[in-house]
Amino acid sequence: MANAAKAKSKKSKKSRDQDREGAPAVAVDDEVGLDFPRAWVEFTDPDDEEQVFRCDLTWLTSRWKCVFGSGCQGIEAGRASDGCCTLGAHFSDEDDEARVGEHMARLTPELWQYHAAGTGPQGWAEVSEDGDRQTRRVDGACVFLNRPGFGAGQGCALHTLALREGREPLETKPDVCWQLPIRRTFDWVDRPDDSRVLVVSIGEYDRRGWGPGGHDLHWWCTGATSAHGAGEPVFMSYRPELTELMGAAGYARLVELCEARLASLLPMAPHPADPKPAAAATATAATTQG
Repeated sequence: MANAAKAKSKKSKKSRDQDREGAPAVAVDDEVGLDFPRAWVEFTDPDDEEQVFRCDLTWLTSRWKCVFGSGCQGIEAGRASDGCCTLGAHFSDEDDEARVGEHMARLTPELWQYHAAGTGPQGWAEVSEDGDRQTRRVDGACVFLNRPGFGAGQGCALHTLALREGREPLETKPDVCWQLPIRRTFDWVDRPDDSRVLVVSIGEYDRRGWGPGGHDLHWWCTGATSAHGAGEPVFMSYRPELTELMGAAGYARLVELCEARLASLLPMAPHPADPKPAAAATATAATTQG
């Protein structure tokens, strides 16, 4: 399985400490709050009896979809076309950076708007304020971000490369980029019988996933009603990513559990950003009128 994702970018320690005081719950009015009931399920990893998956079915069965270029408001005010690429991407480790570098070498000026900058003396990676390695920022956003009007299209050049070559984007992009908006965390848990298991949580990468600075993002899509309501549920639309994070057998079991949840008439703890099911909406209206 790939390494756990870090936040795409972090603020300086001083800024993070300041952010923690009086941090708002939400910054844009089309977002729901961060705290609401969730339905979680746990099951043993079919490939490793000492590992347990803990999965957020509220998120994984939600109707979220990426709205980059079609309604995304961006994480920085006035830069909607950047999406979540404004701050660049932190590498999870040296292998992550090396892998991205191998794919970067196949990018051409036709596919990559900032090819000259990324292959020039300053390169395509840099060290952040906190001393972490990340993709270089050029003209206010990630060096790999093709801006609106570019011939090969707007968006990540590494993503475009993957599609052109018939690959999954998770092969070419930094770990954090392809994992978003899935958040995977690891916790060793000691049980009462003195056994120990590694609990791997698979859930929503909400504002808190970015750290204290996440509360200052202009907008974040996972809790935005404008990013929910169309297409397949997350566990289906993110099949390649979840398979990479959980393994094929783990993902197959997750699918069974998600499908069982969706087969329920009114699943417990739906995501509040999702549209209300017709039956629930009708019942609410009837109660209000009565």
